[in-house]
Amino acid sequence: MRHPENRLGRAVVPAPRSASPQPPRAEYPLGAQARGAAYLLLTVLGVAVGVAGVFVQPLWFPGGLLLALAGLVALCCGGRLLTGTRPGAALPAVGWFAVQMIALSPRPEGDFLLVSDAGSYLFLLGGMVLSVVTATMRSLPRILQPKR
Repeated sequence: MRHPENRLGRAVVPAPRSASPQPPRAEYPLGAQARGAAYLLLTVLGVAVGVAGVFVQPLWFPGGLLLALAGLVALCCGGRLLTGTRPGAALPAVGWFAVQMIALSPRPEGDFLLVSDAGSYLFLLGGMVLSVVTATMRSLPRILQPKR
């Protein structure tokens, strides 16, 4: 088969056909307004999980540390499952992180909510790593995906 040539003598390659497969459209479980409300709710819940984690983590070490981190991961995965988007998993972590920054700041009385010990550092580092992992996963693990 011979291709037609242009004025310069070069072969002209036909353009791709419009019937080429299109990428699948994203399916969100919630509408745009409900998703916005869910984002706000997830951020507030992230603040609540952060406050609870600040007090539970040193109280029952190491079980409190695992419980606080499991609560954060569960909220991030639940947000991803509820909204179907990555911000649904990231916004609870933003609320959690804001609480941790406030808990680390010294007060005029000299009090701290998070003291400088291994448990607090594990809580901060583990929470940041786990929240980044849940927010950047391509999809949820198969066990957490809804049945269709």
